[in-house]
Formats: sequence, C-alpha cells, structure tokens
Amino acid sequence: MGCEDPEAMEENQQLVRSLHCAFSKWYNSSGRAEGPMAMSHQTNGSRSLKSQMEDFTSKWQALMPPRHTSIMYVCPILSFLAVFFVVPVIVGNILNRPQMYQETRYILLANVLLSDLLFVTVYMLSTCLNAAGVLMLEWACTTQLFLLAALFSSGILSTMAMVLDTLLAVLVPLRYFALWPVSRTRRAVAGIWAASLLLPAGVVGVFTWYLSGTCNLHLCSVPVLLVLNVSYSPPLQLAMLLSVAAILLILLLVFSGYVAVCCRTCKAGVWKGESSSRAKGTFLIHYLHLFLSFCPMLVLAYKLMLYCYYGVQDLRVDLWLSLVMCNVLLMLPKALAPYLYGFRYRDLRKALLLFYGIRRGTPIEPIT
Repeated sequence: MGCEDPEAMEENQQLVRSLHCAFSKWYNSSGRAEGPMAMSHQTNGSRSLKSQMEDFTSKWQALMPPRHTSIMYVCPILSFLAVFFVVPVIVGNILNRPQMYQETRYILLANVLLSDLLFVTVYMLSTCLNAAGVLMLEWACTTQLFLLAALFSSGILSTMAMVLDTLLAVLVPLRYFALWPVSRTRRAVAGIWAASLLLPAGVVGVFTWYLSGTCNLHLCSVPVLLVLNVSYSPPLQLAMLLSVAAILLILLLVFSGYVAVCCRTCKAGVWKGESSSRAKGTFLIHYLHLFLSFCPMLVLAYKLMLYCYYGVQDLRVDLWLSLVMCNVLLMLPKALAPYLYGFRYRDLRKALLLFYGIRRGTPIEPIT
C-alpha cells in the first residue's frame, strides 16, 4: 500500500475547500433549500468535515468530469500556439521596417495582434493553473482578471480604430493624411492602452469587493466564477451587463463603419474590374472576424439576461456553456486574426513565408 504525498493531499484539500466555499455560497444565495446537491455550512455531529468534502468532490466531478473538461482546457493552449508562431513575426516585421512602421494601418494591426497575443497568453496560463488545481489569493485573482479585461478592451478599441482609419481613407482620401497622420495614430494607440486600463477598473472593483472575505483561496477560473458568482449577485450582473453592452455597441459601430465603406466603394466602382475579387476578399475577412467577435458577447449577454430573471436553472448546462464560451468562442477570433490579416497583406505574407523558409513557385513565362 503506497503512501500519498502530504503536500499533494493538502493542495487537493484546499482546492476542494475553495470549490466547496464558492458552491455553497451560490447554493445558499440562490434560494435552493432541497435537492440532490444540497450544501450546508453547518456540520452535523454524525458527519465529519472530511466526509462532507469527499461527498462534494464526487458531486462536483459528476458536474464537471475531468476527462471531458480536459478537452476544453486544450483549446486555449492550441490558440496560444496558433498565435505564438505568427504574431511575433508580423509585429517584429512591422516595427523593423520603416516603410511599414510609417503606415497607420500597419501600426493599428500590430496593436490589435499584440493585444490578442497577450490576452491569449494570460488566459492560457490561467487555464493551465486551473487544470493543475492551483489556488490564488484575492489580490492575485483580481490582478489576473484585470489583465484579461484590459487586454480584451485594448483589442476591441484597436479594432474600432482600424475601421475609423479605413473610413477616413475611403470617405475623405484627399484629407486623410491631414486628419490622420502617423503621429496622431501613435497618440491614439497610447490613448487606447490608457483607456483599456481605466475601463475595466469598475467591473473588476465590484468583483473584488464581492470576493473579499468570502473564501481564503480562489480557483480563479473565469467560467466557474461567471456561474458561481455572477449568476446570483445583482451588482455583478449590472456591472457585467454594462460592460457587455458597451462592447456590443463598439462592435456595432465597427459593423456600421464597414457597411458605410462597402456602400461608398460600390458607388465608386471598386467592386468592378480586376480589383473586385481582392476587395470582396478583404471585406469577407473583416466581416468574418467581426462575426466571430460578436458570438461570445451575444452568448454572454443572453446568459446575463437569464441570470437576472431566472438565475441558474441547470448548473451542469450552464457550466459547460460558460466553458465553451470562454475557452472556444472567445479564443477563436484571436487565434484566426493573424492568419486572416497576416496572409492578406502582401508584405506581411512574404515576410512570414520567408521567415519559415517557405518558397513560392515562380510562374514560368512562355518563350515567344
């Protein structure tokens, strides 16, 4: 009979206590008094704390089977690998080539891709820590949530700046360089990062106030926190709804900008002739990336509306929906963005192919 590592046993017990604390608070605050998963803070004389924890562990594993949840943990890792091998090459090429660094579109694209890379990296590290059962103190969890919110906001605001750049180039081409010079673009990028640090402060502050004094250690998993904490807390629901509404408004403005550009280019005859296929491909990339960005926000808005009116109806379904939304839908547009935009621009495509040693065949011209 082998002996188990005492440190591993203690870490496992801390993980179970943290989940038990969060789940018990959700259960008691949601008004559920009976059911197969009833929780109680009081300890009966006939049941020890150890037996309660073992009972809760078996019930939690029934909700979230480790074999199935491991598939959800793989998605952020794959997204990180997808962006890690492409984004540094694109951003480095933009910053090292003066002719590209002096163009507004490349500066904004580099900012979007850099924000996505940092967001995917932080989320991937968070996923690995959660999969390993690492618990965090309140300040560490708050810092992680703040970084995720700030990097996500930077990506959204940078996307808005990209469509503004396209609008100015199409609607007022003669005054474009006067209205949107490179120096102003760099100040706009600095303003985007400043706003990204300020905007999430309110939501994260409400979340920190809510978490303070509840549990000693936290499993800082965004899907789990979304279900077990946001689902029954009106202040958190209001803060999240306002944030999601602001993000959807920005995405709607981006969509409206692309529609305006599409209408203007159609009237100018861009959609006719040899440039038609390239223009259609460019707009298809923009709309596809925008649609993929809309999906997780719409799902989150729907979940928050359900929380406000009905609370959590089926905990297992809600946990799985949160995992799919955070680990798949939220990662997908960020994993595809460097490939959609990087291989669309000729200069960036050549740099990527040259960096990885991929040679394109040269066309053979007939001898006349």
